[in-house]
Amino acid sequence: MDKWMNSPWFIRIFSLLLALMIYVSVNIETQSNSTSRNTVGQTDVETVTDVPVVAYYDQENLVVSGIPQSVNVMLEGPKSIVTPTKLQRDFEVYVDLSKLPIGKHTVPVKYRNISEKLRVTIDPATITVTIDERVSKDFSVEVDFINKSQIADGYSPEQPIVKPNIVKVTGAKTLIDKVALVKARVDLKGVEETIERESKVTVYDKEGNVLSLDVEPSIVDITVPIKSPSKTVPLKIDRKGTLREGLSISKMEVIPSEVTIFGQKAKIDDIEFISGIEVDLSDITGNTTLQVDVPVPKGVKAVDPAKVTILIEVEQEKERTFGQVPIEVIGLNDAYKAEFIDPADGNIALTALGAQSVLNAIQLKDIEVYLNVSELGIGEHDVPIEVNGPQNVRWRLPQKEATIRITRNE
Repeated sequence: MDKWMNSPWFIRIFSLLLALMIYVSVNIETQSNSTSRNTVGQTDVETVTDVPVVAYYDQENLVVSGIPQSVNVMLEGPKSIVTPTKLQRDFEVYVDLSKLPIGKHTVPVKYRNISEKLRVTIDPATITVTIDERVSKDFSVEVDFINKSQIADGYSPEQPIVKPNIVKVTGAKTLIDKVALVKARVDLKGVEETIERESKVTVYDKEGNVLSLDVEPSIVDITVPIKSPSKTVPLKIDRKGTLREGLSISKMEVIPSEVTIFGQKAKIDDIEFISGIEVDLSDITGNTTLQVDVPVPKGVKAVDPAKVTILIEVEQEKERTFGQVPIEVIGLNDAYKAEFIDPADGNIALTALGAQSVLNAIQLKDIEVYLNVSELGIGEHDVPIEVNGPQNVRWRLPQKEATIRITRNE
């Protein structure tokens, strides 16, 4: 080993290696220092967009207009400060209006919580604001119908009900003084029944321009009664069964005698009366009062009233005879004539059975006795005798048929 160390070649090689190590070490340190100096001294410019603007003023008593929602902030300075400032956005942009009087003012847009080492530029740098007194006033809400002409055929809106019908409008006094109308809208397109809607309240000036004001409540409930097409029709009472022997109806009255039906015009126009109410005569033993439901015909939405009262009065059955009542021939073609064979004179006596008060009111002109020959041809025919007369009367005939001869007119 000592021999190697004392060798001139060993010393030369060792010295060369040591020189190389010192060179590399110095070069690395120089590059590191150079990089560090470049980073610290580098300048950067960044723009932070859409930065909200905070306004300081008496919000309880004042209203301010002209404040932008956001501004752009340009940051210039060392990159090591600009970059985190942009990313964190923990600074504030604001305008201080707390000491300004009512009126119009041009004010600077300020900032805080940004390093003093940065140069800050705000766009816009100043803004013009208007400070006004904040006031509140109550207004009644009107309802504006839209598509009123497109409501279902025959239907019409009645007075709407708005809840609440008074709202509080708050804002700048100069705008409050311009309020002309406060409205909520309801769409009537295709409507054919009462509707309930929620509607936004909108404030207008006299020119019809919308005013930007706070409304409390901003949504109201609206009920619009819709008047349906209607028609008044009578009721037809159907009878079934038979009264007990010896009784007769002297009066049957429906209260009311007519009802109102509601529905689409095309469907109610063809309805002339309402049927389907039945009275079972076999249940009647004396004067009776019935409460019955009114049937709702197909296509009808409602009937008013939904119930009616039927008053029935009965008396002991009596008789009254009418002699020589002429028999009419109906349904005979003009090309033919009819001749009575039995009864030969074309007259018949008949007996009416009913309540005495009803019988006393019958006149001869109230009685129709006829033969219907509309389907008969030339020749002799036995035709049923039919009687038409006042209600609540039974008829007794001496014969059920009449014999006639039909011939052609000469």
